[in-house]
Amino acid sequence: MAALGWLTPRRRSATARSVLAGEASAEAARKNQEALAEEASAGAEEAAVPDFPVLGDDKAAAFFDLDNTVMQGAAIFHFGRGLYKRKFFETRDLARFAWQQAWFRLAGVEDPEHMQEARDSALSIVKGHRVAELQTIGEEIYDEYMAERIWPGTRALAQAHLDAGQKVWLVTAAPVEIAGVIARRLGLTGALGTVAESVDGVYTGKLVGEPLHGPAKAEAVRALAAAEGLDLSRCAAYSDSHNDIPMLSLVGHPYAINPDTKLRKHARELDWRLRDYRTGRKAAKVGIPAAAGVGAVAGGTAAAIALSRRRR
Repeated sequence: MAALGWLTPRRRSATARSVLAGEASAEAARKNQEALAEEASAGAEEAAVPDFPVLGDDKAAAFFDLDNTVMQGAAIFHFGRGLYKRKFFETRDLARFAWQQAWFRLAGVEDPEHMQEARDSALSIVKGHRVAELQTIGEEIYDEYMAERIWPGTRALAQAHLDAGQKVWLVTAAPVEIAGVIARRLGLTGALGTVAESVDGVYTGKLVGEPLHGPAKAEAVRALAAAEGLDLSRCAAYSDSHNDIPMLSLVGHPYAINPDTKLRKHARELDWRLRDYRTGRKAAKVGIPAAAGVGAVAGGTAAAIALSRRRR
């Protein structure tokens, strides 16, 4: 893939592979933007409009992390469950996916080793399959495992930006094809995600650059903002993870959503806005049943215990 020429100067912390991953994700997102816009669904969650975003500011946009920010849990793990159901891999692989998902739900943060293992597994599983096939399956998996895990509060925040006439993008380490499905189903503008290499519409089992994680997310946002003519000081970004501090630091309106301990501390030090939809007190404010958060933890605990016993 040819390098894009419209990147603004970047921070030194970004590696060449981060830049390549960011550029590839931005290019893929722009190609899908028109199709996503045509199919965008109507219907918004009812919620009070915050004092930001500013109505009619076409130089502003919003960038949302996906895992544990927009959706409870990790998209790649839900995707793995769906592929197992369709016999893409064996039971022992499903057990690994389930264990990683249970840990993620309990801890609420990303474990680099778990995430890398999941990505490697996913790449080996989809190798040789057609891109169109995985996109179709992604639609089905969204309905089966993901739709009910969308945080209503975060979705309302995204809708507020849409209602103000601004574009809203998902920014995630999940495969760009799956991220695109989720964005379209939520009525968002599009998605920046990890780009898997394909030749003649068939996956090769390799990535373009690296997973869209950490500094690579910031590079993707920077690249897209330059291409779209956005003013990052007027844009917003939302995430739960300290790994996304590079992306959050790019914009003028950073939000910590369901933040992990490190991000919460960082956000408080810099006076960033925080939203937490996991606790009963916060959930009541946005109309989420308090039991939902408790049930998620209980379910994750049960899964972890069950799998631990099987391993003994």
